[in-house]
Amino acid sequence: MYNEVFSGFMGSGDDYESAAAVIIGAPMDQTTSFRPGTRHGPRQIRSVSEVLEEYSPRLDRDLADIRYTDLGDVAVVPGQVEESLDRIARSATRVLKDGKVLFLLGGEHLVSLPAVQSAAGLHPGLAVIHFDAHADLREMYLGMRLSHATVMRRVAEIIGGDNVYQFGVRSGTREEFSYARSAVNFHDLLKAEEVALAAEKLRGRPVYITLDIDVLDPAYAPGTGTPEPGGCSPLELFSALEALAGLKVVGFDLVEVCPPFDPSQRTAVLAAKLLREALLLFTD
Repeated sequence: MYNEVFSGFMGSGDDYESAAAVIIGAPMDQTTSFRPGTRHGPRQIRSVSEVLEEYSPRLDRDLADIRYTDLGDVAVVPGQVEESLDRIARSATRVLKDGKVLFLLGGEHLVSLPAVQSAAGLHPGLAVIHFDAHADLREMYLGMRLSHATVMRRVAEIIGGDNVYQFGVRSGTREEFSYARSAVNFHDLLKAEEVALAAEKLRGRPVYITLDIDVLDPAYAPGTGTPEPGGCSPLELFSALEALAGLKVVGFDLVEVCPPFDPSQRTAVLAAKLLREALLLFTD
């Protein structure tokens, strides 16, 4: 099920049974619509993580304080979208059934769909918090229902649009924005205050967080497949994640890092730091 050779995320242990959190890579890159290469995201995020410290001064927590393991990448099948999604779903279901917090590294944004499906099946009343430059609410894209451009529409169909909370969205079709404003909890800006208000509504409920790296302005994260100017800063995004502290987070994913378009690797380093903060925020 998993590719055998990989370098785990910094500080990760090898004891699955005692782990409270589990990292899985989903190097799927089959429906990207502009610049391909997100399949290399999980490996590079892990590789560059060694430049960071395990201690977070913002949170005053250390990765040594939590138990987590990295299982490596799901062996997705090039050219086979549904089979790849099924393999991701089986991996996610195993982790979630075992009562562990899932941390999924993409890969294109469509990899969030099977993880959310698994979480919704095991956690009734699931809400999804979505950070992204793009609405991803198209009914179809290039004749396909399964695409990184339709993933949140499929998520809304699974859990209900009133359980979807979107932040930072600044790109989409007229139809997507009309749907977003009428069917989901839509925020075109990313403000920690608005995220905190949503968090208050979700206290006690199971929550899945999906973070597309392009919610950040491409000045900070150029290594992504569909860069969109006008995004937030890293500090704004860190503050937004911190506003979610204390929620019952069952899963978190970080998607759309596209290494071929950032030779500086700063996008992957930022992604690794976001993953570190998320591990510390959402793992007991």
